Amino acid sequence: MLDELRRLGRVRCSIVSRVQEALLSWFREHGRDLPWRRTRDPYAILVSEVMLQQTQVPRVAPRYLAWLELWPTARALAVAPRDEVIREWQGLGYNRRAVNLHRAAQVIAVSGWPADLTELPGVGRYTADAVDRFAFDEPVLPVDTNVRRVLERTGGAFGPESAAALMDLGATICLARIPRCGVCPLAASCPSRDRRFEPLRKQGRFEGSFRQRRAETLRLVAAGHTTGLDADADAVASLERDGLVEVHAGLAQLPH
Repeated sequence: MLDELRRLGRVRCSIVSRVQEALLSWFREHGRDLPWRRTRDPYAILVSEVMLQQTQVPRVAPRYLAWLELWPTARALAVAPRDEVIREWQGLGYNRRAVNLHRAAQVIAVSGWPADLTELPGVGRYTADAVDRFAFDEPVLPVDTNVRRVLERTGGAFGPESAAALMDLGATICLARIPRCGVCPLAASCPSRDRRFEPLRKQGRFEGSFRQRRAETLRLVAAGHTTGLDADADAVASLERDGLVEVHAGLAQLPH
């Protein structure tokens, strides 16, 4: 019985190895050439991961390069005025990320990189794992939406070395609703092959939402317009709580 279990274990390991190698072989030929994949600098990778939270790659890539031109190190960002940081972030959405990234840079500049990166402002489990994997070569597999989708559909077991490949497969082949199974390197052994999937619950509409009011209020403040509390008191108060504006004598302005 023990010998049979060992044999089955070896067979399973062999299958897992073949599936992972098929994925990595596909990635070597089809992987995306992204600017943050050309560095192991943890600060640069942190910038990319924070920018990529809920923002598409094509929008992020040029802004990432421009950001690093302005602030190439955590120390450079740490001493930058917050109003400049917020202005530079305009157009990427979810502006609180800019404030958290600025605060994280200040922590790193003073104390260095913590052993647990989730101690940095705005850094959750996935972002911490991504920086650990791509900058520090830690044996962890960062699981974002794309990676989780591939893991759930294939039932596969992949090691940390497959992280970038899984991300690209999920982003370009194993799509949310109609996966491109005909060109997938894992299709032969995938139990979900040729399935179609229900659309995920969409985020509420931006048009007419409170998020839009916040964004518009912040845009006006960043552009130097005088914005009083009577313009949109709720939006101003929300932005103030997030550290995106300061209110003096009833007028909102970017923090310095």
